[in-house]
Amino acid sequence: MDRNVGSVLLGIVIGVVIASLYFVIWRLRYSAKIRENAVQRSLAVTAGKVHEQLVPYLPEFGFNPKDARFLGSPVDLVVFDGLADGQVRRVVFLEVKTGGAPLTARERQVRQIIEAREVAWAELRLTRASD
Repeated sequence: MDRNVGSVLLGIVIGVVIASLYFVIWRLRYSAKIRENAVQRSLAVTAGKVHEQLVPYLPEFGFNPKDARFLGSPVDLVVFDGLADGQVRRVVFLEVKTGGAPLTARERQVRQIIEAREVAWAELRLTRASD
């Protein structure tokens, strides 16, 4: 009877060791895939940010690059169409997307406000304190 109990305990120990080894191997593979995925997403974001900066100099831009001002967030560019010629015709808020990237919730909200013409001009004049 004692021999059977020892055999059962030995079997349990061997099973736990094998299960632990499988878990460690699985975790190493899974962690590597997560890291690789994170690196790929980071590269895509970085490439998108570089593209946003360079887009005014691409042939398909459609505006004078001198009229564009980079914001980055919540829209990528504001184009003062005609500014370089001395006659601004319109102001264009431009979001640059690559591939099938959708607009974020904030970008959609800004688009809705602009399309609803809820855009205003404000001026802030600062006065200096007397010396």
